Amino acid sequence: MVFNTKPMMKILTVILAFISLECSAQLNTSTLPPLDKSPMDISYYPANYPILKIQGKITEPLGARLIYSRPQSNGRRAFGELRELGKLWRLGANEATEIEFFRDAKIANKIVKKGRYTLYAIPNTGQWTIILNRDVDTWGDFKYDETKDVLRTNVPVEKNEVNEVLTMVFEKSNLGANLLIYWDDVKVTLPIVF
Repeated sequence: MVFNTKPMMKILTVILAFISLECSAQLNTSTLPPLDKSPMDISYYPANYPILKIQGKITEPLGARLIYSRPQSNGRRAFGELRELGKLWRLGANEATEIEFFRDAKIANKIVKKGRYTLYAIPNTGQWTIILNRDVDTWGDFKYDETKDVLRTNVPVEKNEVNEVLTMVFEKSNLGANLLIYWDDVKVTLPIVF
């Protein structure tokens, strides 16, 4: 006796395809995180280094890369309302901000060895304390350990046009680069010598 298995195979194929689509739809909707309100961004020194690299227009070696999340003030005061003055801050949102030096640098007359560091700040009205710390891959400033600080330096606060979103960029300077930090009506400059 011979059985015709073609109709059964068609039904089985349709059932498996339906199960596969249903599982795929459930995976796509239940496991993906929602869009973050403070998107992550990267700044390079020299500015736009990856683009310059693919265009063959590199004129100096890679010095630093900054990875940070960009909180938004949404019409509120960034300092004194969203961020408490005089308190430690991860210098961004979500994960603690990280800076990587691809060669030795000097900040506030102190040598900073090539490597990755977490970047924190203590904002105040007239000056900020900028902190480099050895503890990387951490979220927020909840586990901050002062004994792992590599350096602390104070930098003056300048008034600036209002920026809704925290923005950090590098600019070329005579001795290396300045890390410029903008948020609300504040601008802070961290000089870096390469």
